[in-house]
Amino acid sequence: MIQEFKDFVSKGSLVEIAVAFVMGVAFASVVSAFTTRIVTPLIGMIFNVSNLENTMTFGDVDPETGVAAGSVGAFLAATINFLIVALVMFMVIRSYNRMKAKMEEPAEEEAAGPSEVELLAEIRDQLARR
Repeated sequence: MIQEFKDFVSKGSLVEIAVAFVMGVAFASVVSAFTTRIVTPLIGMIFNVSNLENTMTFGDVDPETGVAAGSVGAFLAATINFLIVALVMFMVIRSYNRMKAKMEEPAEEEAAGPSEVELLAEIRDQLARR
């Protein structure tokens, strides 16, 4: 098990995962800002609500923050945030898979053709017929 862990760390997978995690966190903050600063106010303008996060609140209000314990609007904002992140990640993965498939196509075409030995045998046969 220790050797497997050493192999895992030495292959660079751990570094790739760490970079992907950091980029994911940074991307999530960008999407969160986009949702909070652009999408949520637009939805508020459409439905004539000043702040979506304070819409449909319930429960006790925290005296320090002034925020209610429960908020359907905050849940909706988080759901919109998730959907945007999921859509963008879907598009990134889809693009990656297409690029990967295009890169693998030439290798498959080369393998599908005749080998050097087969080509040389064909040339020999054609020369023998003449």
